[in-house]
Amino acid sequence: MLYVYILQSISDPDRFYIGITEDLRIRVNKHNAGEVFHTAKFKPWTIKNYFAFSDPKKAYAFERYLKSGSGRAFAKRHF
Repeated sequence: MLYVYILQSISDPDRFYIGITEDLRIRVNKHNAGEVFHTAKFKPWTIKNYFAFSDPKKAYAFERYLKSGSGRAFAKRHF
């Protein structure tokens, strides 16, 4: 199972991060521990949404979409 997730920074609520992982709990803990370069500056983080996929191709395609301009606009409107 793969999880595509959207994190929101608690220290800067306008800051979001989109990622993919097999273990959501461990990955969020790494973000909050400052172990992820791209998110260390804006920690702590909270999970805004996550989506579970059994098909890896669909999971990576959805993550790529959410990171695009139209995907970010979609996420902002719906999540």
